[in-house]
Amino acid sequence: MSYGKRLTSLILIDSIIVLVSIYMSHFFLNPYMTKVDGILITSSLVLLLSHHLFSHLLKFYRRAWRYASLEELAGIITIVTSSVMLTVITQLTFYTNVYERALIITWMIHVMFMGGVRFAWRYYVGAKHYQMRKATPGKRTLIIGAGAAGRMLARQLKSSEQTELQPVAFIDDNPVLSQLTISGIDVVGTINDIERIVETKQVQHIIIAIPSLGQKRLNEIITDAKKHCEHVQILPKIEDLVLGNVSINSIRDVSIEDLLGREPVQLDVDGISEKIEGHTVLVTGAGGSIGSEICRQVSKFNPSIIVLLGHGEYSIYNIEKELIATYTHIQFPTEIADIQDREKMFEIMQKYKPAFVYHAAAHKHVPLMERNPEAAIKNNIIGTKNVAEAADAAGVDTFVMISTDKAVNPTNVMGATKRLAEMIVQDLDQRSNTKFVAVRFGNVLGSRGSVIPLFKEQIKKGGPVTITHPDMVRYFMTIPEASRLVIQASSLAWGGEIFVLDMGESVKIINLARNLIKLSGFTEEEIGISFSGIRPGEKMYEELLGEDEIHSKQVFPKIYIGKTAHLYIEEIKDLIKDFSNLNNEVLRRILIDLANNKANSRIVEVV
Repeated sequence: MSYGKRLTSLILIDSIIVLVSIYMSHFFLNPYMTKVDGILITSSLVLLLSHHLFSHLLKFYRRAWRYASLEELAGIITIVTSSVMLTVITQLTFYTNVYERALIITWMIHVMFMGGVRFAWRYYVGAKHYQMRKATPGKRTLIIGAGAAGRMLARQLKSSEQTELQPVAFIDDNPVLSQLTISGIDVVGTINDIERIVETKQVQHIIIAIPSLGQKRLNEIITDAKKHCEHVQILPKIEDLVLGNVSINSIRDVSIEDLLGREPVQLDVDGISEKIEGHTVLVTGAGGSIGSEICRQVSKFNPSIIVLLGHGEYSIYNIEKELIATYTHIQFPTEIADIQDREKMFEIMQKYKPAFVYHAAAHKHVPLMERNPEAAIKNNIIGTKNVAEAADAAGVDTFVMISTDKAVNPTNVMGATKRLAEMIVQDLDQRSNTKFVAVRFGNVLGSRGSVIPLFKEQIKKGGPVTITHPDMVRYFMTIPEASRLVIQASSLAWGGEIFVLDMGESVKIINLARNLIKLSGFTEEEIGISFSGIRPGEKMYEELLGEDEIHSKQVFPKIYIGKTAHLYIEEIKDLIKDFSNLNNEVLRRILIDLANNKANSRIVEVV
């Protein structure tokens, strides 16, 4: 039906309701009424006109009654009450008399008929749609959580034509909801009853609709649900519930990040905004997984300019395009440059004179750096030195270097070069007005070179998933978490610190692989897991702080700070000067010795 026809129909229906309400109220008071007096005619006209006037002002005729709720009922009461009050004023003005009882009855009948007609229409359309849905049943769906989010989701699943999911039951641990029926769907048990309910209700799909659920408990529920049902999905955030955005479009598949079992770090938004807003920020490695996410997160704090510096033109082009489309009030100049180009780094820093520098550019792949230690030195050590000294010369306020847990007691070239890079910025902090800090975290899920993309590719090919050792454990975090930590560190920095995130319990790589196989819809028997042996430079476990760096004080929830250890700056300078004369094996040994506080100032004599 067109809007014009719909409007005409509603006005006509409401006009009949108004007139019938007035007539019935007078009839109840005087069933033998033989004539219609002037006050009745005047009241009818005023009530009729005022009803349509207030309906227009409150845009009542534009509302979709198929989705009517208590808000619409409140609107009906407002319109009827306002119309009756205007009628009272008219009676007092022209007749100095008010038919109180008649108007009270009119108000009651008016509200009853208006609400009745509209909610009857909602019921009719809903019932008709529900019968059509029943005729073509979809996947039988169990909703875990009968709270506000679960109820909204159930209503939308029942009414939407965009989904094939058919809700058949709720489960919830709240004893108050036990055995109740909500939105026509029974609450049939608690979360401990998943296995029984999946079987008795023939459940084909499960949706977890508890946005406020803690990470550890969510992990437990996902693991249990996946044992009994292949298809498990989740509502992503509590913000969706607050903003009223819970819909079938916000349901997403369970991801490996949901199984980390750790609450994400929360930002001091006010503190960060106060420092970053209106300033210029420069990000090296801005096209990488960490660098690009830092750009996204920093953009939320309204800097005036974010300089996107990177070596790969296509990745810089992609993040530039994304950010320009999202943040139209921020400038995003791009610089395609190599951090090994010292002259270019100084030129760029002087050109923009940023207040904050986030140094994310680095070589991070452990096996590749084992085979190419000279490349790790050029990029991780010399490149960091170039950027840091250029920042010092340009008067940058805060310089944050992205480091790694592999820099602690390193056994590989990558970790050793990152530890020496930390020493460079810590030493520079002692001689500069710029605050230089480093931020350490463990493996980042979804980043380039992480195990997750590799595992996904292996699963896609039918397996097996390859793991180095069954007892290998690592700390894990998500890309947004890592980026938030880096940004928070820049607001906490006094200079010289190494910031570390409390990353919770370490995760066995084999358990991560098993979870990913299940999330991909396969069994371990179908895909298989094989063990390739520990690669050169790898450790069975990682650490976040060395024994000489441990500081128990928490400077921010879930963020710790390490003490400054001894810095071998002269030895690092000797290494930078002479590394091209050393073969890979000797170079690897020198790097690891230096990073593990086994300094040798006469490096060249080792050859």
